[in-house]
Amino acid sequence: MPHTRPAALAEGPRVGIRPYTYEDAAEFTARARESGALHRPWLFPPTTDETYAAYARVLIEDPTKAGFLVYDRADGALAGFININNIVEGGFRCGALGYGAFAHAAGRGLMGEALGLVVGHAFGELRLHRLEINVQPRNTASIALARRAGFRLEGFSPRFLFIDGGWRDHQRWALTTEMTEMTAAGGH
Repeated sequence: MPHTRPAALAEGPRVGIRPYTYEDAAEFTARARESGALHRPWLFPPTTDETYAAYARVLIEDPTKAGFLVYDRADGALAGFININNIVEGGFRCGALGYGAFAHAAGRGLMGEALGLVVGHAFGELRLHRLEINVQPRNTASIALARRAGFRLEGFSPRFLFIDGGWRDHQRWALTTEMTEMTAAGGH
């Protein structure tokens, strides 16, 4: 039976974002395997059906997470993923972003467009006030994406996250709804 993709949550000129489904396992894991050299040592997305099922289950069922698959509107192929983790409501209304492009889509500007769609969804429908991105200092591509999206560097956290067998230093980048309103009004 063919995979019926869920409706887009938002679309731009070249990409759209939609929720994860369990049926995306084959394409997602194939793209993740093809992208190992691009992702390492920064992130380790699932590369088997079993690990994808566990990964997707959390993003689909856990209310403190929101997962978005990025697809190329030209052909529907998955171009990457953007997840909002550690969503806190109430007075904080914040979430932490994690993302990755797939190798065939890297360097084409698709993730920048998709990040804008996710930010709009987060500040709109999800009613968040702040988004954070924690990036290892040598991950220049991820830092460039955060900067292009209007995130500001707020600090440095030594030994912040356990990744690839060790505690890794990270830069902290953030964006608030007020910052997007300033940009829309022509401010800096």
